[in-house]
Amino acid sequence: MAMLLLKNIKELIQVEEKPVLYREGAKMREMHTIKDAWLLIEKDKIKDFGQMQNITEEAQQAGDVIDVEGKMVFPCFCDSHTHLVYAGSREIEYIDKIRGLSYEEIARRGGGILNSAKRLHQATEEELFTSAWERLEEIKTYGTGAVEIKSGYGLSTENELKILRVIRKLKEKSALTIKATFLGAHAVPAEYKNRQGEYVDLIINEMIPMVAAEDLADFMDVFCDKGFFTIEETDRMLLAGIKYGFKPKIHANELDYSGGVQVGVKYNALSVDHLEYTGDKEIASLLDSGTMPTVLPGAAFFLGMVHAPVRKMIEAGLPIAMASDYNPGSSPSGNMQLILSMACINYRMLPEEAINATTLNTAYAMDVSETLGSIARGKTANVFITKKIPTYEYMPYAYGSNKIEQVILNGKLQ
Repeated sequence: MAMLLLKNIKELIQVEEKPVLYREGAKMREMHTIKDAWLLIEKDKIKDFGQMQNITEEAQQAGDVIDVEGKMVFPCFCDSHTHLVYAGSREIEYIDKIRGLSYEEIARRGGGILNSAKRLHQATEEELFTSAWERLEEIKTYGTGAVEIKSGYGLSTENELKILRVIRKLKEKSALTIKATFLGAHAVPAEYKNRQGEYVDLIINEMIPMVAAEDLADFMDVFCDKGFFTIEETDRMLLAGIKYGFKPKIHANELDYSGGVQVGVKYNALSVDHLEYTGDKEIASLLDSGTMPTVLPGAAFFLGMVHAPVRKMIEAGLPIAMASDYNPGSSPSGNMQLILSMACINYRMLPEEAINATTLNTAYAMDVSETLGSIARGKTANVFITKKIPTYEYMPYAYGSNKIEQVILNGKLQ
């Protein structure tokens, strides 16, 4: 049996003897570690771990050994919210933002999501695959081992299916764990201007059945916010998706108190994402709901938006996940080490809370926390080995450099 031993680990991070699906409230400060540790991997799974002084005979007989003296081992990041299949960058809009135009003003001028949709319509599946593959390979070097990828730049049946087929190809070829989300309701295409209801009907009557027929998505998402889709429209679309077996996720409360959080909870959404506008009503609806509040620090940073009230949410007893929102318009980075740093700097999260938010809780937000997100026996061996760092707190502290030396996915060195 092929076994790999990592020995002399300075500190093994996010260890679970009794795995949980996520951590919430005060428990987000809990993060167990083992100093001077070893980790045994068998095939693609974590077999065992412990302190070097108690290393087992089985571990010592492993065929492959990596001595990681002075370095730490973490579970790989899970990134539960990305749009990384896209055509072309949007740095001209970036300049518009610098000049003072808002996200909504740029969208009204045909920029934003509609700009990306126009470019995507002109791109072939092969072109989309090639560019997305490069992005996947890059985020892997930053320690991401699982990623959710949304459609949403198609905004027509043909082009939404095109993106989802590209995501399926990425799933087949990549060592990363990939989940696909159908996001036809990302914006209203230009040709449906003033006919939003008809576009919603198209999503319900044509897109959802066709996505389901080809088994192209795990989840379904709707941008329920001011200037996008209403609560009533979101309600109809989620209900239609659930009938075809799609678990809901929601873009909510990025631009206003939209009611998106509440409609997400109503339909047992796996996560509600963005949440810049989160008040007492939203917090009350999320408590004990099983829906993961997911904050996207990269987008708030890039757009200069208000920050979600993360401290208030944690103190109320909620869990928090953090994801990158990797996309060409509002968060052109999939670097989860940077998200870890932003969690601490901009949202006043403690390092332990931020590590939980970017590993275990965000694994839950993409429905993989039973197999990923922590170091536990029987979980998939998705881990990274750091460079020589003094403490685990150094990971969020040193925000500008890549602190990862090697990545192991499914038990194999990448």
